[in-house]
Amino acid sequence: MAKPLEFTPRTPTPQEQLHAQVEDSTEALLAGLHLLRQLHEHGVLDVAQKTVRGGEGLTASLLHILGGQSSTTLIRNVTELGKTLSEFDPGEVSVLGHAVTVGVHEGARHVAAGKGIGLGELLGLLKDRDVQVALGAIFALLKGAGRALREASEEVPQTANQAEVGR
Repeated sequence: MAKPLEFTPRTPTPQEQLHAQVEDSTEALLAGLHLLRQLHEHGVLDVAQKTVRGGEGLTASLLHILGGQSSTTLIRNVTELGKTLSEFDPGEVSVLGHAVTVGVHEGARHVAAGKGIGLGELLGLLKDRDVQVALGAIFALLKGAGRALREASEEVPQTANQAEVGR
């Protein structure tokens, strides 16, 4: 009887493995290179490199990419919005967000049913505990906003016309 041959296939070298992978991924690599070229042409890669290095010159690069006064205003507004949002208590935002969601659904059902409201019904709703709580929240929001606006206007010097009319 014949003796079996012992054969151990040769392990491909890393270069051979890479070559096989490149052949299998030609379309993906071409698409990736196209994307990489676009990112480079628009300066996005430069911003990414500066971000990785610690942000040196990052703001200037972003402003250059965005270009113009309107972009500077946009960045400042986003920064201010971020500061404002960071002052919100997540629990309070969750409660108010849920309340708004439920209110929107209730309003949509009311509209879908084709219901209106008369003066008598409006006055009757003022006795409803849910309406009282919601109105209390709305008026507290308005009161807080008014106080903040008044305090902000006291910090800003008044023009002659504003002082005359007592604004």
